[in-house]
Amino acid sequence: MQTSDTTTTPKNDMFSDRIKLPFNFETAKMLKEAKALQLDNFEYYNVIPLRSPAHLVDTSLPFPPPANDYADGSWTNWLDTASLKKSPYLTSVVDFFKENTTVTLVRLLRLAPQSVVKEHTDPTLGLEIEKSVIRLTVPILNNENVTFYLSDTPVLMESGECWYMRLTDPHKVINNGDEERINLTIDMIPNDWIRKIIKESEQSST
Repeated sequence: MQTSDTTTTPKNDMFSDRIKLPFNFETAKMLKEAKALQLDNFEYYNVIPLRSPAHLVDTSLPFPPPANDYADGSWTNWLDTASLKKSPYLTSVVDFFKENTTVTLVRLLRLAPQSVVKEHTDPTLGLEIEKSVIRLTVPILNNENVTFYLSDTPVLMESGECWYMRLTDPHKVINNGDEERINLTIDMIPNDWIRKIIKESEQSST
């Protein structure tokens, strides 16, 4: 796999608010591992952290010093959690991105049947923000009644695909189905490697 320096070059480029990237992952393997980690009971929304701030993973480590700006993931070190370490395929997915850029927060996000994530914005999750992280989304378990709305327009994501979305814009999720929805989300400090992939993916889709 190609590797790249993890330094970030600030850009003022404007990108589309949704871009499918040229990565596809094996849904069956991801789902098997997600189910193995799954808690039996949850209200409507449940999170399994796979990569977290170091002091939350290893409690012997000190808390990071106070930071003036938490928008950039460089405010702390990040470690794989025990849940990720027992999930070999999910580890391989995360490691691919770790080889090419600085990966920060990684989570499995589950939304119960007949549930809604209300419209909100994430002010630091967009490439247009100079000091930020970006989030890539990989749907693992979907159904035809799950709709992810970005700026009031559905984003049509298929399981196993990898998407960049500008989450500084308003977004919400509606699960009108009878099955839970599971997504893998991977946050990273954007560098020239991922910017180039996003830009080329945007151009190839037009």
